[in-house]
Amino acid sequence: MGVSQLLLVGLVILLGLCGVLVPGVPGSWLVWAAVLWWALEDPQPVAWVVLVGATVALFLSQVVRWTLPPRRLRESGATPRMAVYAGLGAFLGFFLLPVIGAIPGFMGGIYLSERLRLGRHGEARAALRTAMRSGGSSVLTELFTCLLIMGAWLGTVLWG
Repeated sequence: MGVSQLLLVGLVILLGLCGVLVPGVPGSWLVWAAVLWWALEDPQPVAWVVLVGATVALFLSQVVRWTLPPRRLRESGATPRMAVYAGLGAFLGFFLLPVIGAIPGFMGGIYLSERLRLGRHGEARAALRTAMRSGGSSVLTELFTCLLIMGAWLGTVLWG
Protein backbone atom coordinates (compact mmCIF):
# COMPACT_ATOMS: atom_id res chain seq x y z
CA MET A 1 0.00 0.00 0.00
CA GLY A 2 1.41 3.34 -1.00
CA VAL A 3 1.92 6.39 1.13
CA SER A 4 -0.96 8.26 -0.50
CA GLN A 5 -3.39 5.43 0.28
CA LEU A 6 -2.14 5.23 3.87
CA LEU A 7 -2.73 8.99 4.22
CA LEU A 8 -6.26 8.57 2.86
CA VAL A 9 -6.95 5.75 5.30
CA GLY A 10 -5.64 7.95 8.11
CA LEU A 11 -7.85 10.81 6.93
CA VAL A 12 -10.94 8.58 6.94
CA ILE A 13 -10.04 7.44 10.46
CA LEU A 14 -9.74 11.07 11.59
CA LEU A 15 -13.09 11.86 9.96
CA GLY A 16 -14.56 8.92 11.85
CA LEU A 17 -13.14 10.23 15.12
CA CYS A 18 -14.73 13.61 14.44
CA GLY A 19 -17.94 11.83 13.44
CA VAL A 20 -18.19 10.20 16.85
CA LEU A 21 -18.66 13.66 18.36
CA VAL A 22 -21.35 14.70 15.86
CA PRO A 23 -24.81 13.24 16.43
CA GLY A 24 -26.13 11.26 13.49
CA VAL A 25 -22.75 10.65 11.85
CA PRO A 26 -21.58 7.01 11.85
CA GLY A 27 -18.12 7.78 13.20
CA SER A 28 -17.23 4.32 14.47
CA TRP A 29 -18.35 2.76 11.20
CA LEU A 30 -16.05 5.12 9.27
CA VAL A 31 -13.13 4.07 11.46
CA TRP A 32 -13.96 0.40 10.93
CA ALA A 33 -14.38 0.90 7.16
CA ALA A 34 -10.98 2.58 6.94
CA VAL A 35 -9.33 -0.34 8.74
CA LEU A 36 -11.17 -2.76 6.44
CA TRP A 37 -9.96 -0.84 3.39
CA TRP A 38 -6.39 -0.99 4.70
CA ALA A 39 -6.62 -4.71 5.48
CA LEU A 40 -7.98 -5.50 2.01
CA GLU A 41 -5.30 -3.44 0.27
CA ASP A 42 -2.45 -4.71 2.45
CA PRO A 43 -3.32 -8.37 3.08
CA GLN A 44 -0.78 -9.27 5.73
CA PRO A 45 -1.66 -11.36 8.77
CA VAL A 46 -1.11 -8.41 11.13
CA ALA A 47 -3.58 -6.29 9.13
CA TRP A 48 -6.23 -8.97 9.54
CA VAL A 49 -5.49 -9.21 13.26
CA VAL A 50 -6.02 -5.46 13.59
CA LEU A 51 -9.28 -5.71 11.61
CA VAL A 52 -10.60 -8.56 13.76
CA GLY A 53 -9.55 -6.70 16.91
CA ALA A 54 -11.30 -3.55 15.65
CA THR A 55 -14.46 -5.52 14.93
CA VAL A 56 -14.49 -7.12 18.38
CA ALA A 57 -13.72 -3.81 20.09
CA LEU A 58 -16.53 -2.01 18.27
CA PHE A 59 -18.96 -4.81 19.08
CA LEU A 60 -18.04 -4.66 22.77
CA SER A 61 -18.31 -0.88 22.65
CA GLN A 62 -21.85 -1.15 21.31
CA VAL A 63 -22.77 -3.62 24.05
CA VAL A 64 -21.43 -1.24 26.71
CA ARG A 65 -23.23 1.72 25.14
CA TRP A 66 -26.55 -0.16 25.24
CA THR A 67 -26.18 -0.52 29.00
CA LEU A 68 -25.49 3.20 29.48
CA PRO A 69 -28.18 5.89 29.54
CA PRO A 70 -29.28 7.11 26.10
CA ARG A 71 -27.71 10.22 24.65
CA ARG A 72 -29.54 13.31 25.76
CA LEU A 73 -26.68 15.73 25.49
CA ARG A 74 -28.61 18.58 23.86
CA GLU A 75 -31.10 18.60 26.74
CA SER A 76 -28.25 18.82 29.24
CA GLY A 77 -26.88 21.97 27.62
CA ALA A 78 -24.06 20.37 25.62
CA THR A 79 -22.82 22.59 22.82
CA PRO A 80 -20.75 21.91 19.71
CA ARG A 81 -17.95 23.86 21.39
CA MET A 82 -18.02 21.39 24.28
CA ALA A 83 -17.76 18.49 21.82
CA VAL A 84 -14.71 20.08 20.20
CA TYR A 85 -13.01 20.63 23.55
CA ALA A 86 -13.84 17.09 24.70
CA GLY A 87 -12.63 15.55 21.45
CA LEU A 88 -9.38 17.50 21.42
CA GLY A 89 -8.82 16.70 25.07
CA ALA A 90 -9.34 12.98 24.46
CA PHE A 91 -7.09 13.02 21.38
CA LEU A 92 -4.28 14.86 23.16
CA GLY A 93 -4.67 12.78 26.30
CA PHE A 94 -4.49 9.58 24.25
CA PHE A 95 -1.00 10.50 23.05
CA LEU A 96 0.33 12.42 26.06
CA LEU A 97 -0.57 9.70 28.55
CA PRO A 98 -0.74 6.72 26.20
CA VAL A 99 -4.16 5.11 25.85
CA ILE A 100 -5.69 5.81 29.28
CA GLY A 101 -5.08 9.55 28.96
CA ALA A 102 -8.08 9.79 26.64
CA ILE A 103 -10.48 9.46 29.56
CA PRO A 104 -9.18 12.34 31.71
CA GLY A 105 -8.52 14.31 28.51
CA PHE A 106 -12.17 13.98 27.46
CA MET A 107 -13.45 14.99 30.86
CA GLY A 108 -10.88 17.77 31.13
CA GLY A 109 -12.01 19.14 27.78
CA ILE A 110 -15.62 19.27 28.95
CA TYR A 111 -14.55 20.91 32.21
CA LEU A 112 -12.43 23.51 30.41
CA SER A 113 -15.23 24.33 28.00
CA GLU A 114 -17.68 24.78 30.85
CA ARG A 115 -15.20 26.70 32.98
CA LEU A 116 -14.65 29.16 30.15
CA ARG A 117 -18.40 29.44 29.57
CA LEU A 118 -19.59 29.62 33.18
CA GLY A 119 -16.53 31.10 34.86
CA ARG A 120 -16.68 29.25 38.19
CA HIS A 121 -15.18 25.95 39.30
CA GLY A 122 -18.27 24.62 41.08
CA GLU A 123 -20.59 25.35 38.19
CA ALA A 124 -18.18 23.83 35.68
CA ARG A 125 -17.84 20.69 37.80
CA ALA A 126 -21.62 20.38 38.07
CA ALA A 127 -21.94 20.85 34.30
CA LEU A 128 -19.32 18.12 33.76
CA ARG A 129 -21.30 15.71 35.95
CA THR A 130 -24.51 16.58 34.11
CA ALA A 131 -22.89 16.09 30.70
CA MET A 132 -21.39 12.73 31.67
CA ARG A 133 -24.71 11.50 33.10
CA SER A 134 -26.70 12.63 30.07
CA GLY A 135 -24.76 10.69 27.51
CA GLY A 136 -21.17 11.86 27.79
CA SER A 137 -20.17 8.43 29.04
CA SER A 138 -21.69 6.90 25.91
CA VAL A 139 -19.76 9.28 23.67
CA LEU A 140 -16.59 8.63 25.67
CA THR A 141 -17.01 4.87 25.25
CA GLU A 142 -17.35 5.12 21.49
CA LEU A 143 -14.57 7.69 21.13
CA PHE A 144 -12.18 5.70 23.33
CA THR A 145 -12.82 2.56 21.27
CA CYS A 146 -12.16 4.43 18.03
CA LEU A 147 -8.97 5.91 19.50
CA LEU A 148 -7.81 2.41 20.45
CA ILE A 149 -8.45 1.22 16.89
CA MET A 150 -6.62 4.25 15.49
CA GLY A 151 -3.69 3.58 17.80
CA ALA A 152 -3.53 -0.09 16.76
CA TRP A 153 -3.65 0.87 13.10
CA LEU A 154 -1.04 3.60 13.49
CA GLY A 155 1.26 1.37 15.51
CA THR A 156 0.97 -1.39 12.93
CA VAL A 157 1.65 0.96 10.04
CA LEU A 158 4.65 2.59 11.72
CA TRP A 159 6.25 -0.54 13.17
CA GLY A 160 4.72 -3.27 11.01
